[in-house]
Parts: sequence; C-alpha cells; structure tokens
Amino acid sequence: MNKNKAKQSNRIKRHNRVTAKVQGSSKRPRVAVFKSNQYIYAQVIDDKVGKTLMSISDYGGKKAKPKTKTKDKKSEVAFKMGELLAEKMKKEGITEVVFDRGGFKFHGRIKSVADGLIKGGVKI
Repeated sequence: MNKNKAKQSNRIKRHNRVTAKVQGSSKRPRVAVFKSNQYIYAQVIDDKVGKTLMSISDYGGKKAKPKTKTKDKKSEVAFKMGELLAEKMKKEGITEVVFDRGGFKFHGRIKSVADGLIKGGVKI
C-alpha cells in the first residue's frame, strides 16, 4: 500500500470512529467539515432526521461562497467561510453545534473553520 492510500485509509478510520460518537440533533446540529487539496466544504446536518440543513463551500459552483481576494491563503478563506456559515446559522436560530472534523487533524483549515464559527457567535 502506498503512502497516500495509507493516509486516506487512516483518515477514514478516524472519521468513522468520530462519527460514531458525534451525533447532531435539531437543537444542536452537527457541522461536518471536509477538505480537499483545493477546496473546503462544511455542512450543518440534523442526524435525527438525516437532513442537511445548510452547506457552504469555497468551490465556485452554485453553493454559497465567501467573498475573498484571489490571493488569500486557504486558511484565511476557511476562516471567512466559518464566519459566513455562523451568520447563516444565526438567521435560522442555531446557536450551538457539534463539530465533526471528518477524521482530519484539528489544525490548519479545519481549525480556521472552527475559529470562524466561534467568532461568528456559534458555541461549539
């Protein structure tokens, strides 16, 4: 098994372990974060119903994208995404969430999203 396959396999194992313990509800939904090499995605999920309440991404498609300069660092974009997601959540009346890091280590862009949520007024 090459190095990248092993890293991905280990991340998926961590993700399954974390997801088994972390469950979202309508009062306290789960914020699931996924990052690729280029983009980062975040979803607010109610696990009791099995429904995604809202999502955000820095991908250029139809999803909401934070307005940033083209030269911003990835972690700065992730922080702005967290703030924008916090604004959307406050409009819907969501003030507390459970944070699901998706098996990724809690640093870099994952931590930036969490910091943006906290700065936006959401309790993790």
